Amino acid sequence: MAPSSPMRGFLLVRSGDRRFGLPVEHLVEVLEPGAVFAVPSLDPAVRGVTSLRGRLIPLVHLGALLDGTACPASSGGTGIIVTVGCGRVCLEVDEAEAVVRGLVVPAPSGAALPWAAGTAQQDGQWIPLLDLSALGARFKETPR
Repeated sequence: MAPSSPMRGFLLVRSGDRRFGLPVEHLVEVLEPGAVFAVPSLDPAVRGVTSLRGRLIPLVHLGALLDGTACPASSGGTGIIVTVGCGRVCLEVDEAEAVVRGLVVPAPSGAALPWAAGTAQQDGQWIPLLDLSALGARFKETPR
């Protein structure tokens, strides 16, 4: 097994019955998404766009994005604004639990976690830490 990485901070979020860590260096804001406006998208995980201080940004359901499925009918209650490349995206989750620090280790060999930058242990569970750059490559920020 490769050596562990140093301690890193991440926001622990829940989407459905799964928990994920979002790296704090990509976090901008946690909020309740406002009005959502449907837009055509090639990715079924894109619920639409929402306005953040007068700027439209994509609203993407995190669980659907990871599963490669369409957004569920009901929306999550929390939006996490993250930087992806040179833009911003609002990730829709059910709950933002806490900002925590943990020792990051590589994903277990043989694990199907192509979107994970590593894992960290929290509350006795191994939590995948998402690689937002890899996930962000699936879609681009809505043009202004």
